[in-house]
Amino acid sequence: MSVLTKFVVLGLPLIPKSIVRLVAQRYIAGPHLVDAVRITKDLMSLGASSTIDVLGEFVSSRERAVLETTTQASVIDAIHSNSLASYLSVKLTSLGLDIDLDFAYQNISSLVKKAASVGVFVRMDMENTPYTDVTLDFYRRLRRDGHNNVGVVIQAYLRRSESDVLSLLAYEPSVRLCKGIYVESEEHAFKEPDEIRNSFTSLLRILLSGKGRTHIATHDESLIVNAESLIREDKQPTSKYEFEMLLGVREDRRNALIGNGHAVRVYVPFGEDWYGYSTRRLKENPQVAGYIAKALFTGR
Repeated sequence: MSVLTKFVVLGLPLIPKSIVRLVAQRYIAGPHLVDAVRITKDLMSLGASSTIDVLGEFVSSRERAVLETTTQASVIDAIHSNSLASYLSVKLTSLGLDIDLDFAYQNISSLVKKAASVGVFVRMDMENTPYTDVTLDFYRRLRRDGHNNVGVVIQAYLRRSESDVLSLLAYEPSVRLCKGIYVESEEHAFKEPDEIRNSFTSLLRILLSGKGRTHIATHDESLIVNAESLIREDKQPTSKYEFEMLLGVREDRRNALIGNGHAVRVYVPFGEDWYGYSTRRLKENPQVAGYIAKALFTGR
């Protein structure tokens, strides 16, 4: 990482939002659901699918949580009515998790039921560690309630993740495996890149050995190459796995995976609440931070 890029990453809070928006717009479908539908159709023409995410989290009022639930329901309707190769990704804090657990469960349960009625899948995104236990508890509760069209996310940088994966295997779960992006303490998370990669690989082996479906969400070339090797060695059918990538990131590699016969899904966020999502992604990706450095000096 260059000195300039480090400066950009550390100084993100001081950078004008107009500059962040200029760079981030390639990683976000747009402000409206119609934008996510359009991007998904474009991806489908390339042989990829999508997961649509409504930007927004950490809701603090019931009224806003109800509004967010309604917006998420409209995504399900759009996926169904447009015959999209897509599913819904949802953050539980947007549905009122910080307000009341039963209220939040009612909201996610209503979405999962609605999605099931039209053949759509719902994935509960994983947020930072204060929410890990309750997210997994909600997943187990939904499965016990008979809902099979729901999945979770496991973050490889968390020290607890192996235990969590092993506890889920009996459900034959759909799991998106990613490195993890939230800032966590060393008590909870591995900090060294090699530790995180080793954890990711170990968790991937466990998940691929199970009966669920594994969603390999990474842009790390070494992890992608290793995953392809494991898939070949184990003769994994395409029904058992897919790769997932973010919109606008490593598009050439995405297309190469598709060309090699792998299923690829792209994370397609939309909405007005773009700043928090964008800054987390910019901090995670030094190359993107470099784009901000360029924008600061060129205005484009």
